[in-house]
Amino acid sequence: MEEVAPPANPAGNALIKISRVGICGTDLHAFKGNQPFFEYPRVLGHELAGYIEFIPPNSENLKVGDLISIVPYLECGRCLACRMGRPNCCYNLKVIGVHIDGGMQELLSVPVDHLIKGEGLSVEQAVILEPLSIGAHAVRRAGIQPGENVLVIGAGPIGLSVLAFAVQQNARVSVMDINQERLNFASQWTEIGATFSPLDSPLEHLMEYGKGDLPAVVFDATGSANSMMASFNYISNGGKLVFVGLVKADITFNDPEFHRRELTLLSSRNATKPDFETVKKAIQAGIISSNKYITHRSDADHLIAEFEGLFDPDQKVIKAIVEF
Repeated sequence: MEEVAPPANPAGNALIKISRVGICGTDLHAFKGNQPFFEYPRVLGHELAGYIEFIPPNSENLKVGDLISIVPYLECGRCLACRMGRPNCCYNLKVIGVHIDGGMQELLSVPVDHLIKGEGLSVEQAVILEPLSIGAHAVRRAGIQPGENVLVIGAGPIGLSVLAFAVQQNARVSVMDINQERLNFASQWTEIGATFSPLDSPLEHLMEYGKGDLPAVVFDATGSANSMMASFNYISNGGKLVFVGLVKADITFNDPEFHRRELTLLSSRNATKPDFETVKKAIQAGIISSNKYITHRSDADHLIAEFEGLFDPDQKVIKAIVEF
C-alpha cells in the first residue's frame, strides 16, 4: 500500500470513490506475468463499482452520490471499429486495469459516458455487471437461434455468464468442465440441460445428448489452448465456435476439416455499453442471482496475502470481490 496524489480529472470525466472490485482470471494472469497486452507496473482492477464523488453537468442524469458500475473499455471513437459501432475492439483500446491503471485504489477518474447508473442494484450487483456482460456480448455475437443445441466449455465466472444468457435465448444449453464442483454449481445456478466432462468420452455423450447431432454453437471460455483446439471436435457441420477465453499462445486446427464442415470461428472481446444494460435489466428482473455468483470476499488489507487463493477451484471459488 502507498499514498498517491488524487487522480487528475480531465473535462468530461467523473471522479469515482471505488467501493467494490471484482477479481478475475485476467488479474491472475497479469499477476503471474503471462497476460497479453500488459505493461508493468500496473494497478489492477477492471470489474468496478463505486459512488460518484464529482461529476460535471451531464446528459446521463448522474449526480454526486449515485451508485455506478464502470464500463472499463476506453475507445478512441475515431478508428474503423469505433465507426462501425464496435468500440469493444477499438484499434486504440485502453482497458482500465489492463492498459492503464485500474480500480484497486480509492479514487478513479472515468469518462462520464462510461458509467452505468446503479439504480435498482446493490453495490455487489453493480460490480458483477462487467463479467456478466462478457457473456451477454458473446451470446449476442453468436446469434443463437431458439431451440439450438449449445455447448459452453468452462464453468468459471465467464462461462457461467455465457450460460445464463444462452438460456435466455431459449437454447438447449449444456456445459463441459473438468471440475465436478463447478458443473454442480452451473446446474444449480441456471437451467441447463446436461453437464459433461472432457475426460469422459465427451463426443459420445454429446452425440447422445444431441440425438445424433453435435452442438450447433460451441463457446470456449476456458482460456486454455488445449481446450480451445479440442473444441473444434465438438461442433456440428455448419456450426459456430466462439472463443470467449483468451490465451497467450497460438491456436491451430486442421484446415481441410475446417473447410469440409464449413465451420464459423468467432472471437468475442470485452463488451459494449448496451451489453451492460442488458445485464442490468436481467439482474433487476431477478433472472440472475448475484448472491450465488459471488462466493468469496476479501478486503484491501488482506488482499495481497489472499490473492492467489481467490482463484482456487478447490476452495469452490466462483467469483471473488474486494471490499474497499
